[in-house]
Amino acid sequence: MPSAAKRLRVGISGAGIGGLTLALTLSQYPDIDVDLFEASKSLQEVGAGVAVFPRPWKILRLLGVDQELLKTCDVKPKEGPGQATRSPMPQAKVYQCLQSSIAKAISLWAYRFRRSSPMARSMITLHRAEFQSALLGRLPKTCRIHYSKRLRSFDQQQSGPIELAFEDGSRATCDVLVGADGLKSATRAALLTERVSWMQSQGRPDEAADAAECIEPWWSGQIAYRAVIPAERLRKVSPGHPALTQPLQYLGKRGFVMAYPISQGKMVNFAAFTMRHDLENTKYDAPWMGPADKSHFAGLFADWEPDVQALVHCVENPLSWAVHTVKPLRSFVCGRVVLIGDAAHAMTPQQGSGAGQALEDAYILGLLLGHSSTNIHTLGRSLNAFDQVRRPRAQQVARVSRLAARYFTFEIDGVGVDFSADFGHPAAGSNPVGWETLQRLHHEVVKNWEWAWNTSVDESIQEALSML
Repeated sequence: MPSAAKRLRVGISGAGIGGLTLALTLSQYPDIDVDLFEASKSLQEVGAGVAVFPRPWKILRLLGVDQELLKTCDVKPKEGPGQATRSPMPQAKVYQCLQSSIAKAISLWAYRFRRSSPMARSMITLHRAEFQSALLGRLPKTCRIHYSKRLRSFDQQQSGPIELAFEDGSRATCDVLVGADGLKSATRAALLTERVSWMQSQGRPDEAADAAECIEPWWSGQIAYRAVIPAERLRKVSPGHPALTQPLQYLGKRGFVMAYPISQGKMVNFAAFTMRHDLENTKYDAPWMGPADKSHFAGLFADWEPDVQALVHCVENPLSWAVHTVKPLRSFVCGRVVLIGDAAHAMTPQQGSGAGQALEDAYILGLLLGHSSTNIHTLGRSLNAFDQVRRPRAQQVARVSRLAARYFTFEIDGVGVDFSADFGHPAAGSNPVGWETLQRLHHEVVKNWEWAWNTSVDESIQEALSML
């Protein structure tokens, strides 16, 4: 039983990256009691790679997890901000790529991370399972994990503890509930359902309707085909393939492909996306995730360049994933209930920052809850500080991630780039307008992403703590 001397009892719904990071942050405060409620029977995280940029990497370093994670990768992080290296392809090479596939997909290797660039040197690539294992390994036994506890609902009154009800019929209580339960968050659903009812009772139907739109996730129009490829398999098919040693992307008119080494170069994380921007914010009437038909998946990228074909050839048992997002919430907080990570701001993965944003949420919330001035009576102030600092930042990252998806499929200012019309053969005299458009697009891609390696999490931490 929790000690009566405990200052706060924190219940965390979900033991993924965000939930574990929050528990690890709170574990440094002995007067805070922590319970994690995990829906699955055990922590057997599956999935592919995770990219971590300097902001979240500093958090991992502060938590003492960095050295364990560095054992699993072969790229050392670059400390401090840096400037991106812009080195677009020569025009003749661009034309060659376009001309070879212009009849159908129009794929183009238009942008590649390079190890010599600050972007590549500031990005750590990890296997998700190894990431979660490292966090779990640092978690003290004082932080209890309860398995097979899928949250069904909660009941919070103005005074007294929050009562939690789980799908297995069991119950628990806590002083503050943190929903770290992902895209299909039961915490978000219960929180917003409560908010909708309250707004309706207050005669605010428009706000109630707006909140109701955020309860369920919406399809982004993207389908991702994901796999982890053994490096030896790729090496046999394509010796010297760039994905064996560096992160890279291949961009195309209706999709893009990304690949990078993980697990000390023993594996290659692979994800190929198809995009239908016109179907954004619609309902997806099929299973969101499951095994993909290899021949169908391969056919979607049949006209892409040889390096992509080598990757596709090496994929076994790909998974398809209908990428869903959460519409922007007016607040991540309702009373003593707060949302973090995908539960609060699930975003498209085009900036590799979903996990990083969950880390920032968890760490800053943990510092605020652990602050000496925070107790059951001042929780509102601490949760408001979290909401005021983290919600604008996370929702901005979601916006630029959405914008990146447009850029990656050659759309700028809402208009697709028509390469067949914009480009002429270099030998015959190229169209300078088309070439300038491509250069501008390349510039926008980099500018849209520079926040990830040119800003520091320190400012957000200081801002949040100053509000206390």
